[in-house]
Amino acid sequence: MQQWTLYLKHLGWGVQYKRYDSVLRSRLIRFTTELLPNFIASMLKHLSKAKSPFYFRYFTSVKKLKVLCWLPFIFIPLIGVAQQTDTIKAKKDSSALTLTDSLKLLKQAVSKPRADTSKAKSLITQRTTATGQVLDDVTGKPLVGLSVSFTGSIHGIITDSLGYFRLSAAGAFRNISFSAVGYQAITKNIQPGVANVVNVRLKKSLTRLKEVVVRASKKKPYRNKGNPAVELIQQVIDHKPINRARSADYLQYDQYERTGFSLVNPPDLLTKRGFFNKFKFMLDSTVDVDGKTQTSLPVYFSEKRYKHYYRKDPEKTITLLEAEKETNIIKFVDTAGVDVYLRRFYGNDIDLYNNNIFILTNQFLSPIADHAPDFYKFFITDTIQAEGTKLIEVSFTPRAKGDLLFEGNLLVTLDGRYAVEAATLNVNRDINLNFLKDFKVGLNFTKYPDGRYYLKQSDVKADFGILGKKTLNVYGDRSVFYENYVLDKPQPEEFYKGKSEQTAPKANQFDNQYWADHRVDTLSKAQSRVYAKMNRLQTMKLFKVLTWVGATLTGDYANTGPVQIGPVGALYSFDKLEGSRFQLGGRTTPKFNKTIQLEGYGAFGTRDQVAKYDLATYISLNKTPFYRYANNYFKVSYSNDIGIPGQNFAINNSSTAFSSFQTSQSNYFLYNQIFKLEYVRDLDNHVSFNFGLKNWDQRAAGALIYQLNDAPDVVRNVTTSELDFGFRYAPHEQFIQGTTFRHTIYSKYPIFNVQVNHGIKGLINGSFNYTIVGARVDKRFYMSQLGFGDASLQGNYLVGKVPFPLLNIAAANQSIGYDPESYNQMRYLEFVSDHYASFNYTQSFNGFFLNKIPLIDHLKWREFLSFKALYGGLRNQNNPQYSGGLYKFPVAESGQSGTYGLGNVPYMEAGFGIGNIFKVLRLDAIRRFNYLDHPNVKQYGIKISLGIDL
Repeated sequence: MQQWTLYLKHLGWGVQYKRYDSVLRSRLIRFTTELLPNFIASMLKHLSKAKSPFYFRYFTSVKKLKVLCWLPFIFIPLIGVAQQTDTIKAKKDSSALTLTDSLKLLKQAVSKPRADTSKAKSLITQRTTATGQVLDDVTGKPLVGLSVSFTGSIHGIITDSLGYFRLSAAGAFRNISFSAVGYQAITKNIQPGVANVVNVRLKKSLTRLKEVVVRASKKKPYRNKGNPAVELIQQVIDHKPINRARSADYLQYDQYERTGFSLVNPPDLLTKRGFFNKFKFMLDSTVDVDGKTQTSLPVYFSEKRYKHYYRKDPEKTITLLEAEKETNIIKFVDTAGVDVYLRRFYGNDIDLYNNNIFILTNQFLSPIADHAPDFYKFFITDTIQAEGTKLIEVSFTPRAKGDLLFEGNLLVTLDGRYAVEAATLNVNRDINLNFLKDFKVGLNFTKYPDGRYYLKQSDVKADFGILGKKTLNVYGDRSVFYENYVLDKPQPEEFYKGKSEQTAPKANQFDNQYWADHRVDTLSKAQSRVYAKMNRLQTMKLFKVLTWVGATLTGDYANTGPVQIGPVGALYSFDKLEGSRFQLGGRTTPKFNKTIQLEGYGAFGTRDQVAKYDLATYISLNKTPFYRYANNYFKVSYSNDIGIPGQNFAINNSSTAFSSFQTSQSNYFLYNQIFKLEYVRDLDNHVSFNFGLKNWDQRAAGALIYQLNDAPDVVRNVTTSELDFGFRYAPHEQFIQGTTFRHTIYSKYPIFNVQVNHGIKGLINGSFNYTIVGARVDKRFYMSQLGFGDASLQGNYLVGKVPFPLLNIAAANQSIGYDPESYNQMRYLEFVSDHYASFNYTQSFNGFFLNKIPLIDHLKWREFLSFKALYGGLRNQNNPQYSGGLYKFPVAESGQSGTYGLGNVPYMEAGFGIGNIFKVLRLDAIRRFNYLDHPNVKQYGIKISLGIDL
């Protein structure tokens, strides 16, 4: 009967009035199947007494007449679903009808026998109209899909995605009613025969509905073929080029966005204990989360106004930040650019017409992607008449519940363009995302004179449970409003040569009156109080103490004013050469001096009894710390510390827990004394470069020995002096800036690096002439439902004759921790080369396959595949077996050679990993494919890594 109801609505019978559909349908069915057959049967009895034709006598049975009268109910829906597969490019076939044409013909056919109502209509001299908006009484949020009707009539409508409605009908109506599930129904008085404006706020109902269980005898399999919903979605897909905003050659529009997140349901420690009583003013008990009013602690809130400019050919987008206002209580994290990450996290630019929507650090397949019917199920669920436009509501759900897909509904226009007028995108709790409790995206489009539907508003709400369903949650809300669209109005050519991201002067200095005048909508009561609460909080001494503790734990440095002590993570580590290593260091802050910044540490090993240290001085030309963007500084440094050959001295930089544990013993170490003078510069076009002078004195330690191959002498030190130049290009790069490093936010754009090192013999005791040229490209490939792949291609070539310590030493990893940049089944100093090319690829499937295995799907594990290959060689002039004046390769414990030049066969290894075990653990099984005859190598290995990810 749902299909019959659908087409009754198209015919104008009971349009949009769900409460009256059942009444009309039952009366119509009773008339057609009971009253009408009885009447016809009584009339035919008189004919049957005479010599009537066969067909008169056959239908004298009331039972048979009832069967006949049911036929319209069987065949009318079948007529409506016969749609034509129409596209923009395809010509219309006169023998096939579109859905809209079928409905028009059907309406004409059925309307013929209806009585002429022109006289009745003429008696109606008044028309009553009501417009307005319906909001939640507590949160002030629009109520979507709420029923609005003239009381006691069949005239009604439902609110749109912003809560607005417009109801107009002939008649003198004095009351209008509002009702929705979960809310208290109300009735308002209106003036009959005139236009009324009625804005209402509904209160939630405390009445709980009893559980209703519906069981079907047999579930029919879902199919795309012959499914009118899929045919309708295919029309939407085919018409995407004419509906999307960026089909225009030039486009500009204004944007206002509001982003905030809060801690919801904070523990009693923050709400009831005496120590935190001073902070209770920060709590808000009016926040609506997933339909429930809960207590929240605001953490971050910002408002921004942008102006966007887009040019299609050549493609260029310019974003101008006109004004911003921001406040947060997590400044102790010390991550500049956190707003950039939050915008991307909550959907920076949600374009439903793209095949994939990047949100929550992942790609989600759009429900109108080119191949969406292969991954989604679609159902026609309703029809709506809104301001003269007929809309079809299409619901969709993932075929596999664990995949990164949405569920929700679309409102599709039936005006021939098949555009999306509104969309609701949700995710179910079975999706392979950690900590996610609830996630909703609401999109609302508005029609412009060119016929396109442009995005008017997007709302993203995300609720994450940190420790469980009933404990502390993180709730985020981002609303974006778009207005003032202007098409095909180009700016001067010089304008498009500017930077893609620009900020207006004094963008963060606008007062409260400016924001009151330029907000597209009104802040809720809770939002309007956030600024004052956070300003008060940041003046409290207790909060400043807690902020200091948080900054020390998260930033790795303890702030003491002009000097910071750290890094905290490097206070202790362990290795075979030093034994227990203790380290203490610090650095100055801009409070000490914005131009000159100092950094250094001292360390001591209990086993080797050797003191180590590192001292550096930065001279910032733009008065920006060296760990902030954009860099423009000179650096002078001197380091005296240990390292591992080929590891770039990572042992005292990473200081991770796993670096102290090895899967096999290695006793190859270096004592390094390095002097550097360098200049580093970041340009606005995402180009960076550096050049400098490096003097490196290295001394073998542990089991490593430098011995000439044509003399018994042992070389104590190897000294080189070189000029270095580096170039880096990262188009459209965005990053989070911490207290020590910049972290690139992954995107689809590649990153290019070029490095040139030129050694000069005789310069500061340098002993060799050589030139090393290297290049590297890194790229992430997003593959929709198959996750993403990270690829890196690297090459290096050395010109000159040098001993093996100066050759390219392949990066090996003998720790128990998995290193994505190293060869995890290779031994330290196993391979050297003077030219090589390497390829590294890791595919993250995000659980695409494991989600479909029974008994495993609920674990939300994620699978990884990795492959690494290293191909190169060692020319005879740099091979101690063929050329004199070089150092012998190190010898393994068995007496065989432990270091090799790369041969004609590339070194290869591959791995399969399962991650997200207990939401933090990843295990990788690694297989090494060749060079298995080398001493002390293992073909298989298990590596461990820890990390928290959504």
